[in-house]
Amino acid sequence: MTTRRVLATRRALVGGIAAAVVSRGALARDWPEKTVTWVLPFPAGGPSDGFARTVAETVGAAFGETVVIDNKSGAGGNLGAAVVAHAPADGYTMLVGFTGHTYASLIYANPGFDLLRDFAPVSAIDRVQSVLLINPKRLDVTTLPQFLEAARAKPESIDMASGGLGTVPHLAIELLQTRAKIRLHHVPYRGGAPALQDLLGGQVAGMFGTAGVAASYVKAGSLRALAVAGRRREPLLPDVPTFQETGFGDFRAISWDGLFAPKATPAAVLDRTHAAVQKALGSEKVKQQWAERGARVELESRAAFAAFVAEDGARWSAVIKAAGIKPE
Repeated sequence: MTTRRVLATRRALVGGIAAAVVSRGALARDWPEKTVTWVLPFPAGGPSDGFARTVAETVGAAFGETVVIDNKSGAGGNLGAAVVAHAPADGYTMLVGFTGHTYASLIYANPGFDLLRDFAPVSAIDRVQSVLLINPKRLDVTTLPQFLEAARAKPESIDMASGGLGTVPHLAIELLQTRAKIRLHHVPYRGGAPALQDLLGGQVAGMFGTAGVAASYVKAGSLRALAVAGRRREPLLPDVPTFQETGFGDFRAISWDGLFAPKATPAAVLDRTHAAVQKALGSEKVKQQWAERGARVELESRAAFAAFVAEDGARWSAVIKAAGIKPE
């Protein structure tokens, strides 16, 4: 190759790199240029839907384009995730993922996606600690140690509801059994709402719920909260200790929602979306609404969120394997 051709090749290479840099910068400035869709894998009206819509409204205003919530429910939340996993990686279709997506392959034979393989974590939306609740008419205990003592005295005599196989309330029951060396009777329901109704009606004795849902019932005396499954007390239930405060040790059962994009989505799009979501979470409007729902606002980097997702998934996966839960 002649010297002239070598120089021409080098100029073309440098020009290509420069064009790519300019292109990425232009993408960061110009995106989005149309409506952005966040797929939420649950029906409208639920807790995750409420959190996502609040953030989407604020993020859309920041973008100058509408961010719509597309509810694609089915298969335990897997249907919507599988759709987004195979969507174009252009930032216009993202997933509102949740806790159960991290271990979906251990609960379902073919979920159609792998969260860590197929998605790029963008930002947390909310995190909600679980609370151990009982119906005082069914179980006359006032503290966590008394609950554990009752469970040891009569194995499998305490009926514990959950919203279904593989939900955080179910896995919290499994984790509690393992850690406390007790046997409870798990009663799965098709969702958290019917489980709560049967707890209120006395058909079951206890369940892991959330402060946002349970606070009014606890204050009215219909339910009793024994301990918070997290590292901090709940402002809605300030007199309820954490598991750790009762002497049980670190015990966490946290439900969360977060935003994910198809894996190959450009970093500039991920960064801009992350910044917009973080700004929304830091607003007084969102802080107030989250506090009223018993949720926590998380301000963190994309890398920190990705690390949290991986750690949380690994922790629950270990619980599932130890409990011998098999895919449906």
